[in-house]
Amino acid sequence: MDAAVQATHSGAIQHIHVFSFSSSAVDVAKEVRNIVVVVIAGWVAVTTLQTIRSGLQRQRYQDRDRQHSRDQETIPGFFNLTLEKHTQHINMRTPHYTQLLWLLHTTTTSALFTLDALSFGHTDKLSPNGRALPGWSLSGQNHQVSLLSDRIILTPPVPGNTRGAAWTDNTVPSSASDWTADFLFRASGQDIGNGNLNLWYVANKEQIGTNSVYTASKFDGLVLVIDQYGGTGGKIRGFLNDGTQDFRAHSSLESLAFGHCDYAYRNLGRPSNIRVSNRNGLSVWVDDRECFRTDRVSLPSGYYFGITAATGDTPDSFELTKFTVSTSSPSEPGHLNHPAAKAGAPPTLEKLERFPGSVEAVPDRLAEEVRGSEAQFEDLHNRLQGMTHQVANLFGEFDTLQHRILENHQELMAALSSSGSGSGSAGNGGGGVVPKDNSVAINEIRRKIEGVEAAVMRIQREVEGKDYREHLNDLKMEVQGIKGGLTDHLPDTVAKLIHASAPRMGWFVFMILGFQVLLVGGYVVYKRRRDRMPKKYL
Repeated sequence: MDAAVQATHSGAIQHIHVFSFSSSAVDVAKEVRNIVVVVIAGWVAVTTLQTIRSGLQRQRYQDRDRQHSRDQETIPGFFNLTLEKHTQHINMRTPHYTQLLWLLHTTTTSALFTLDALSFGHTDKLSPNGRALPGWSLSGQNHQVSLLSDRIILTPPVPGNTRGAAWTDNTVPSSASDWTADFLFRASGQDIGNGNLNLWYVANKEQIGTNSVYTASKFDGLVLVIDQYGGTGGKIRGFLNDGTQDFRAHSSLESLAFGHCDYAYRNLGRPSNIRVSNRNGLSVWVDDRECFRTDRVSLPSGYYFGITAATGDTPDSFELTKFTVSTSSPSEPGHLNHPAAKAGAPPTLEKLERFPGSVEAVPDRLAEEVRGSEAQFEDLHNRLQGMTHQVANLFGEFDTLQHRILENHQELMAALSSSGSGSGSAGNGGGGVVPKDNSVAINEIRRKIEGVEAAVMRIQREVEGKDYREHLNDLKMEVQGIKGGLTDHLPDTVAKLIHASAPRMGWFVFMILGFQVLLVGGYVVYKRRRDRMPKKYL
């Protein structure tokens, strides 16, 4: 069967061109078309799977707070099951269903917002100036708390009996009722070292100060204690107080703990992660493992966060590297950060003066203020346009810097080439390219180098031209004279010193003999007198 291809041309006369192909050529063309379609479809499928896999991998390494919130929250809609219940009904031999479930769960859960004023360590440096921690107050007893670029040392390795504390300057906002506190710490010390670390969430931080759970009296809030209670390798305990219990005067403080777990935290060589979540109850996690949980406790907002540490005679060193407070409910615009929000005034447009010609930044707005598709599109358009302008300004600044760097490089290379060719070449036209100041400086440096070289050559000629054999012979004779004096006179001198300082043995012998003569004479006198005495007979 032949296939015909017809082409019709407009005009008074229509021409019909017919091209005939054999049946085998048509079959080959169809097979080629099918192969091309299959290859394109396969490429699209592989690309889509790779994109989904990379997205799943990036999502897997998200912040641990967000992962924790995903484990606890439920998938809305008709699923209405927790992630754990979903995974129980999925065959573990089909990992693709698990990845798709993670993707669906990620898209339906809400994002976490970090409260910067209550957090530290989530940025590059703890302190911008190395002297103070923004949003926090540090204090110590018997020592000064050390603020480094990557950690805070509450208690040092030496001396002992020290205390350290770090408290937030602001309270948790009222809109952040479901918060999560996550902090990293490290404890190191001797094998028999002791100490305790306390995480506080209280209404009045002045009642605590640098105290621990054992020395604090009455307070209103929560305290999480990390120590070696009961001779264990480490224990984490939680205590609650409504302001009526005096912990310092209590005879059995252990009975007030509402939750605990064992955790060996000392000398691990790595930071330990503690997470306290006030969402659907109160739960405490240690290194991504649940320590204890209760559904009967819900902490209010408006309290202060604080971390205190105390040590004994054999101290432990407690270091903090990170502390973040996050919530799923976004706070008011500029809360705890924007100065206009603190003063009660609405936030104004902020001019980015760093780059010339930059546009004004679009102010933040709440989601409920943008209603309707037209308002949402307008807000999105304004923000994208402002971002585009800022990116254009950045590229303009980069282009200007590039031109300046190239010009400076060309001037430097020209100056070096003119100095290498000599003053004659500079007079033949090279001096018009090189700036006057650069040529003078280069000539001055060259003269100084030539002077140093001449001085070194002069010293070398003087060293090589003189004969130092006479000086060496004199030195040798002096050394021999000193050696002869020591060998000739030293024995006599030592003998005289020994003879002069030795005790006189003749006088000593004379005293011994005289004493013996006196004893003999006394004995003889005693015997004679005894013999001359009258005798009595009975």
